[in-house]
Amino acid sequence: MTEVAAPPLVAHVLYSFRIGGLENGVVNLINRMPIGRYRHVVIALSDCDSDFIKRVTRPDVEFISLHKPPGHGFKLFGAMYRLLRKLNPAIVHTRNLAALEMTLPAWIARVPVRIHGEHGWDTSDPGGASRKYRLLRRLHSPFVTQYIALSAQLSSYLTQGVGIAAARVTRICNGVDVMRFLVRAERTELPDAPSEFLSGGGLFFGTVGRLQAVKDQLNLVRAFAAWRAAGSAEALAARLVLVGDGPLRAEVEAQIAAAGLKDVVWLAGARDDVPAIMAALDCFVLPSQAEGISNTLLEAMACGLPVIATRVGGNEELVVDGETGWLVPPGDPSALAEAMSSMAKDPARRQQMSHAARARAVTQFSLEAMVDRYLALYDQTLARTVVVGSEMNSRT
Repeated sequence: MTEVAAPPLVAHVLYSFRIGGLENGVVNLINRMPIGRYRHVVIALSDCDSDFIKRVTRPDVEFISLHKPPGHGFKLFGAMYRLLRKLNPAIVHTRNLAALEMTLPAWIARVPVRIHGEHGWDTSDPGGASRKYRLLRRLHSPFVTQYIALSAQLSSYLTQGVGIAAARVTRICNGVDVMRFLVRAERTELPDAPSEFLSGGGLFFGTVGRLQAVKDQLNLVRAFAAWRAAGSAEALAARLVLVGDGPLRAEVEAQIAAAGLKDVVWLAGARDDVPAIMAALDCFVLPSQAEGISNTLLEAMACGLPVIATRVGGNEELVVDGETGWLVPPGDPSALAEAMSSMAKDPARRQQMSHAARARAVTQFSLEAMVDRYLALYDQTLARTVVVGSEMNSRT
């Protein structure tokens, strides 16, 4: 009886596997890929969160934590090389700068295909201007088979800023599960929200994201405070929801307290019920200083939420200014406050933006389309490797 070969193994290498947009994209990709096409293993350079890995519904996925010590990743090169030799993956798929250096041990371990994805800027280099980081990417380019850029800006950065040939860069936007993130007939109540927070009777503005400098929730709090200080009835009745946790939490809490907003701004922490949170909002706000293609922005659009987002990175590819929401300059609380005011004063425009946002998410950014593009890239790069290997063997 002929033994059936196992599907090729993809090793997804990330800095950590915890709640985040990049990590959630990996979850969606693994869950939606046909089981018979590829197998998967997730390798976290630092650690995997035991609760977060439960989001992966496939029972055949292994999760490995390497517990990286502080400092350069070369300390893990030996462990990564040995692990890859043991696992024997067909593809190593690294993501973002923190995992890029693992393409070197993958190359030494003779992994046939090394794919590297650029999902967004490093927190210490939000605009991609660092010469050091460009040089690091250039030095690692010989070990990368193919690049994935999640936005046109990141694609341009790789080709023009780093010097990667355009043929080696494939653009694949994130996708959103439009059946999980749905438009609700009526706004639902915020789960677990304090009763005093719910008593305003106005609009609920909200954001979802890790509390860190690049996401700039501090700017959103400043903008909300400035809008309320103007004293309009819409502003005084409005509420702001901040979903997420991270290193900026204490500073955000202090900013809320200093502005006298403790009763009208709810710092909800990290949540597993984001669809339910979205269903209770009237407008989604993304105040980031830099973005790739934001998962939470796509999720908000799929829920039919009009959006206010900063004009950075991939946000301009997702939000049609004036049609599905408003785009404002980053780091400008006055512009953000004005956009919230405009959104609150015009319910008819909000409704139009709601319909347009949902339609755009469904037609342009479905999860199925994203998975199909990844499958095609995996198939094509593996096929090219087989052809090149056959040609080299024929010459010897």
